Amino acid sequence: MFFQWLKQYLPRSLYARAALILIMPVVALQLLVTIVFIKRDLEDVTTQMTTTVLREVSLLRQQAGETADRDLYLHRLEPFLAPLTMTARFVAQDAPRPQDELGWDEFSGRVVRDKLRHELEGFVAVKFPVTREFLLYLDTPAGILELGVDRRRLTAAAPHQLIVTMVFFGFLMTVISFVYMRNQLRPIKKLADVAQAFGRGRNLPYSPRGATEVRVAGSAFLDMRGRIERQIEQRTLMLSGVSHDLRTPLTRLKLSLAMIDEDEAEPMLRDVSEMQALLDAFLDFSRGASTGEPEPVDPQKLAASVVEDWRRQNKDVMLGELSGAGTVPLRAQSMRRALENLISNAVRYGTRARVSVTLTEKSMRLRVEDDGPGIPAAQRGDAVRPFARLDPARNQDLGSGVGLGLAIVADIARAHGGMLRLGKSKELGGLQADIVIGR
Repeated sequence: MFFQWLKQYLPRSLYARAALILIMPVVALQLLVTIVFIKRDLEDVTTQMTTTVLREVSLLRQQAGETADRDLYLHRLEPFLAPLTMTARFVAQDAPRPQDELGWDEFSGRVVRDKLRHELEGFVAVKFPVTREFLLYLDTPAGILELGVDRRRLTAAAPHQLIVTMVFFGFLMTVISFVYMRNQLRPIKKLADVAQAFGRGRNLPYSPRGATEVRVAGSAFLDMRGRIERQIEQRTLMLSGVSHDLRTPLTRLKLSLAMIDEDEAEPMLRDVSEMQALLDAFLDFSRGASTGEPEPVDPQKLAASVVEDWRRQNKDVMLGELSGAGTVPLRAQSMRRALENLISNAVRYGTRARVSVTLTEKSMRLRVEDDGPGIPAAQRGDAVRPFARLDPARNQDLGSGVGLGLAIVADIARAHGGMLRLGKSKELGGLQADIVIGR
């Protein structure tokens, strides 16, 4: 459950995930080293140095004794101050009581203060000015004594240097590693782009590069693409050949039936016409979307042109909402055939149809709605299969058709890297067919 929650916050792209894999160990290692250095080394060294100064201060207090005379107190300390590299003076009696002064980044200073506060009798305050001097204030019988000590005797001179050096070189090595890894990931990204383009019906030039595994995957993709293209070509040639060869005997049948009495020939002519329609549907299905290369097409103009053609046939087909603007790489003839098939179904099983186009930055949607009986949700999956007939869901008085209309539309949508989605129109009440293609 935790990993499912975490996945939604992880990056999606390969580059971002690779960068995360590089950065996370480096950051974790630096944090660990920094914590260990500050907690163990820096804190322990500072404590040891403070202990030494603490002993020296205790020695000075013993030598000064309990006298309340300030001059005598300082006179007794004078022989020891120079060897210990310390200075001493009393705070004026009317001066305010000294308070601690530490910067926000003074980690070692806080260690010194806490050590002296707990173990030094008469401790008042400590100050860490911007200079290299450390000031310690003590309560004595003669008043508050200020002791000045070289700061380097208590804290490390530049404890941040190790951390800064570690962060700098960690960042530098991460950048170098990412540049190298980016060169290794580029062939994978190229293979993904070529595969995505092929799924949308475009053939991009590609030659396998990169590591051995990537080259193997690229060669396998090229072999697969070649086999798919050959299969599509063979299917097209086979169905086209069959359809073409059958047209000749059908033509001869029509000529023979034309010489028979019209009443007797009418049922046979209907059979011949149905066979002709079946062959035409086979030919359309064999073409699919494999003819031509994608080119920039304005889907709104394409939809308006198709709608206008149907309106010239006195069909109640109207242009609905047009949202967005721009062009999309499409096979214009194939997409026109798909729209015409959807509109043909709409006016066949309903009385009116509406076509709308929605364009966004990521996708294009062509929608055709009608006011017919629609298709039940349980049968929508079968409706896009070749030769599927859904007579119970549609008006049988209008003919059952060949069963390739929606299959051709779905095939064209898939060839463009999209899909055909069927649903129920909320406004017209009939079937709602959406062709959705990514941009």
